[in-house]
Amino acid sequence: MDYNTPARRPLQLEAFNRLLDVLERLRAECPWDRKQTLESLRHLTIEETYELSDAIIRHDLPDLQKELGDVMLHLTFYAKIASEQGAFDIADVLNAQCEKLIFRHPHIYGNVQADDEETVKRNWEQLKLQEKGNSSVLGGVPTSLPALVKAMRIQEKARGAGFDWEKPEQVWEKVQEELAEFGDEFSNLPPAKINAERAAAEFGDLLFSLINFARHAGINPEEALERTNQKFMQRFRYLETQAAQEGQQLRDLTLAQMDVYWEQAKKLAAPNTGEAPLK
Repeated sequence: MDYNTPARRPLQLEAFNRLLDVLERLRAECPWDRKQTLESLRHLTIEETYELSDAIIRHDLPDLQKELGDVMLHLTFYAKIASEQGAFDIADVLNAQCEKLIFRHPHIYGNVQADDEETVKRNWEQLKLQEKGNSSVLGGVPTSLPALVKAMRIQEKARGAGFDWEKPEQVWEKVQEELAEFGDEFSNLPPAKINAERAAAEFGDLLFSLINFARHAGINPEEALERTNQKFMQRFRYLETQAAQEGQQLRDLTLAQMDVYWEQAKKLAAPNTGEAPLK
């Protein structure tokens, strides 16, 4: 089916209108839906967002469709509750978003020249400053973001203000420098003499520089780490399965025995995907 035709627009609008109608009835007639508040939905929305993220990482399009529906419901639900409080409704939300997109794309809707991605991103950050009245380009970074994602956003915003390394090689040199400084905290010192606070600070610097290098290399560090998490879990489960088939628990195996199964798990990774998680 071709989803990118003008003929689909009425169907899309009809589907969105149907969602509004269903939510309207649930809010009026369902005890659970009627009880929900902005605060009660918050943790559920976070959970749904992570499930959406998982579907994207797995490139599971059927699951992605389902998770998008769950997130869409939550967004519509928030707007419904706000409308009941006389604050705004979904039309206000969507119109405000359209206005923001138009304002932040003057190279499309105005006379600004922007022929490359970097110029667009730099203009975007400057326009955000105008909108919010922030005194710092970092003011728009949410304080509650996970630290790894926050580091990425901080660096992106600093780049939008022109504060960034010019070449990946320079960033890699910084990584090597931070790695050496982290190593110095452990060199020729017994564990009892290690300054844990200083070592943690150096480790943070090392992570920040690695995230910076990943950004310059076109790698999303959050996605890369999550893929490694999934890969490790799949291989570890393989170890547990093999141990169980031999009537043992994993802790009964030696590291050498575990390593044999680990190498088997690596070879069982999907062909053509290198280190992809086991199926």
